[in-house]
Amino acid sequence: MDTPERDSLPRKRSLRKKFGARNYDENLMDELIEKHLGGAFKKKKQTKEDLEKETETEAMIAISLGFPIDALLEEEIRAGVVRQLGGKEQNDYIVVRNHILARWRSNVEVWLSKGQIKETVSNEYEHLISAAYDFLLYNGYINFGVLLPLTSPMPELTNEGSVIIVGAGLAGLSAAKQLMSFGFKVIVLEGRNRPGGRVYTQKMGKKGQFAAVDLGGSVITGIHANPLGVLARQLSIPLHKVRDNCPLYKPDGAPVDKGIDSNIELIHNKLLDKVMELRKIMGGFANDISLGSVLERLRQLYGVARSTEERQLLDWHLANLEYANAGCLSDLSATFWDQDDPYEMGGDHCFLAGGNWRLIKALCEGVPIFYGKTVNTIRYGHDGIAVIVGEQVFEADMVLCTVPLGVLKKRTIRFEPELPGRKLAAIERMGFGLLNKVAMVFPHVFWGEDLDTFGCLSEHSNKRGEFFLFYGNHTVSGGAALIALVAGEAAQMFENSDPSMLLHRVLSVLRGRTCDDFPFILFS
Repeated sequence: MDTPERDSLPRKRSLRKKFGARNYDENLMDELIEKHLGGAFKKKKQTKEDLEKETETEAMIAISLGFPIDALLEEEIRAGVVRQLGGKEQNDYIVVRNHILARWRSNVEVWLSKGQIKETVSNEYEHLISAAYDFLLYNGYINFGVLLPLTSPMPELTNEGSVIIVGAGLAGLSAAKQLMSFGFKVIVLEGRNRPGGRVYTQKMGKKGQFAAVDLGGSVITGIHANPLGVLARQLSIPLHKVRDNCPLYKPDGAPVDKGIDSNIELIHNKLLDKVMELRKIMGGFANDISLGSVLERLRQLYGVARSTEERQLLDWHLANLEYANAGCLSDLSATFWDQDDPYEMGGDHCFLAGGNWRLIKALCEGVPIFYGKTVNTIRYGHDGIAVIVGEQVFEADMVLCTVPLGVLKKRTIRFEPELPGRKLAAIERMGFGLLNKVAMVFPHVFWGEDLDTFGCLSEHSNKRGEFFLFYGNHTVSGGAALIALVAGEAAQMFENSDPSMLLHRVLSVLRGRTCDDFPFILFS
């Protein structure tokens, strides 16, 4: 199995990457910009050498935000930001675009105006300034977040348009903030009695031992180009890197040999390499061929992971892959399982101090939200829209529906007229995954202050995802909080299980860790 090393693989939501153990603070971007750009921008008066150095640094920042180094995004091409693709104008546009991105990233706490950019870029590029600035502004790459003015700072954006947003999750709240900063009149209708959607931070524990635990979305998976990192920076909330050390334990509680662990991890990654190579050679797989079946066939073909311990270890890595994809490998397409890799955000995985609720709370400030408003019908046409909630009717110029895919699949909201066929077909085709958690708070951090994660192997392949990974949130929650993850087939069985039995099982798993580097503890 001579294949490229695993670092060449797209590592979906990997928890075992090589990085240091210090806290991650998004304000480090300030240090980079200050070091290379010297704080204040003086592009017009710099030497040629200074300009070249600054342009390189701005290109690095743009790359970290997901922009190609010497090309346009597809969205930029469709927007017609340059008159002709390729050539000098496109190159000049990219330099201007990168400069605007870097300029806003230097201070994400204030609105960056087009006039400020004109002060630092030569007048001969004014048309490119307008093209780049307008694209970045209207597509949400600059001037977004929680510290924006609730009324537009740009007179040309002020309008009398009105928008109703259905859903007060991250998408709905972020859109509300942005639209209000553009001058729109906005209200948000939320069916629950709280905002946040699947982001939900719960206060858990006993008196004097409380912890803030994220029962929903809990990990920022990739800080580069991630708007949540910008929000945390605007609010001066530190982010804690999920540290690399993730020891694994056998079903009997003994630690897994690090040499065997590394070898099986390499085999796992090479098997994935082989899937991609085979897919390329064959021009894809049939639609009904799953990633799980191809991986198992390759495992048998190469005769790897034969012993019980090796197979249990490989199962752990397969469970981690199911966690990354939020689904069973038997349900994942061997052709399309990694189709979203180009859109993943790079960088460290992080916990947010105090829980993700802090972002939701900040996004809610100044936004008119009506709770307990379960939408029944949305009527839309050339004369505006009407959103019906029981006997109430809310009217506006536009409606933005941000409800989950599952709500759309159940057709609990009726659209009049019916949605276009292409949208209905997309709703029907798309799927969503399943991940379950058990959150616990203990008297003290018995798993070790220096551990953010640890994993447990399973004796049975069909239960490989049951409590396979534990997150220690003690660094950010204010207490000894531990979250057990349940992925893959185990997550589906979890849905119909008695909660008290699940708690018993997870505590049994933890009681089994009796090795020297994982202290034994009894739970009452």
